[in-house]
Amino acid sequence: MIHRPALSADPEDNRRTLQEILDGAAEGGELVVPAGTHRVADGLRVPAGWTVSGRSAAGDGTVPQTWIESTGTAGHPILHVTGSDVAIRDLGLRPPAADPGEHGGDRGTAITIGDYLYEAAPAWIERVDVRRVHVERPDERHANCVAVMGAVRDIVLHDITIRGGYTGVAVHWGAVGGDVSTIVGPTFHPHGLTITDLRVRDAIEGFYLSSVHDATVRGGCMRNVDFGFRLLPGDNTDRWAPSSYDGTAPRIGSNIEIADQCVSWNGPRYGVRVAGWGRSEVDGLVSELAYENAVIRDCRLFGAGSGEQWAPVMVERAAGVELTGILSSTIGECSCTLSERN
Repeated sequence: MIHRPALSADPEDNRRTLQEILDGAAEGGELVVPAGTHRVADGLRVPAGWTVSGRSAAGDGTVPQTWIESTGTAGHPILHVTGSDVAIRDLGLRPPAADPGEHGGDRGTAITIGDYLYEAAPAWIERVDVRRVHVERPDERHANCVAVMGAVRDIVLHDITIRGGYTGVAVHWGAVGGDVSTIVGPTFHPHGLTITDLRVRDAIEGFYLSSVHDATVRGGCMRNVDFGFRLLPGDNTDRWAPSSYDGTAPRIGSNIEIADQCVSWNGPRYGVRVAGWGRSEVDGLVSELAYENAVIRDCRLFGAGSGEQWAPVMVERAAGVELTGILSSTIGECSCTLSERN
């Protein structure tokens, strides 16, 4: 069923109207948000089976005609995907200012798919498709814009434009535990992930992948960022990975491709970081993750670090990662036509 609600100038009323629609059909449906800028008093939970869509000029995603602006202060994502078979399309999203801290990467976002911490082992969230989405938070750089975390797989992000925030797209493992220092496992590692045509500007970082496998990121443009992207093993690498990763399943850190990225960076230390070691927040144990069939290729990096020690690409104990076709220059910048949509 397609729902086309009429929205008002009242953020509380708008949130209640939209959430009641999303909660009202167990089998899902399509929620079409009308053109205009609509304020909501807090975030929305998007259960399984729903498509949430807006309108864009000419239908090509260049300029959204539908914007959702949150006034909430609780740190909830504007759209929190909590179930499988969800699509989000043709929307502009403006999260409120938020500062969730170092381990609050799934909080204060425009979109979060999954969660970082769980009380018990969750069901996997699968088959989520996000296309032609714009996120604006140009005046603050503390919270991430899009988070893909924990027990999630078969996720597609395509044609995403982001301005401001800390990390444009944060992809991070999840775990059972009360907080980052009391993780007991098991851990859950995003996979089956495809990110294409990502454009980020005026942020701390374009994207990162932490403790994932079977992931592809192609065709990105990051301008005026402190650094472009990171490939990381996670604080605990594969220490609490479930037994399904032993033998038959792909290894964590395997089958990863990052390709065709352009980065104009100006941070203190590096344009790209590739690391294979992590220090546990639980007990300080340092462990390493050996990557397999992981490649970073055909990337252009423009910029120089502002600190005393810097490198365009910083590699730290990252066995198994192939770097090829990396162009670095201290002059020039990315001239990505599509990023002008920002």
